[in-house]
Amino acid sequence: MVELDDRFPEQTMELLILSSSLDPSDSFKSFHIDNICNLAEKFYPQDFSGSEIGTLRRQLEHYELDVPNDSEFQNISSLSELCRRLFETKRLEHFHLIDRLIRLVLTLPVSTATTERAFSAMKLIKTALRNKMEDEFLASCMVIYIEREFSDTIDPDMIIDEFCDVGPRRVSLKRNSDALVL
Repeated sequence: MVELDDRFPEQTMELLILSSSLDPSDSFKSFHIDNICNLAEKFYPQDFSGSEIGTLRRQLEHYELDVPNDSEFQNISSLSELCRRLFETKRLEHFHLIDRLIRLVLTLPVSTATTERAFSAMKLIKTALRNKMEDEFLASCMVIYIEREFSDTIDPDMIIDEFCDVGPRRVSLKRNSDALVL
């Protein structure tokens, strides 16, 4: 726990703890209505209005009586499986706000990883030597670096040839076997 406290800020720990209240494992053992409402209020204020929080609480009260006791929801071990089962059983029509919150929580790992990946890329690209790089050029470099799986499939020679075919330039470009000659 000490390592977790050192590694993650208090707000992140609170988000994880509140999110765990939605966990369906062990027959919804961690389900707690107040924690789920706090999660929606504190971390998703733009996704849930004040009146929707009240409606969410009522949906959670019905959900607590309905879903954990239903045989179709027994032995569910993950949040993504719960989301899928709510869809398959058409229960998300009755519990649409719970479904919205589950989907928001499910996007957390993806959005966090993408952000961390972008900052790591920026750290590699914007070194001390290139510290005065303009924002637009930095953004372009980052896109190419972050999406390198895609950019590796692009043939640089094809781009150079297309650029040469566009039209006359102030500086004449000629293709020499392995190099571009000015």
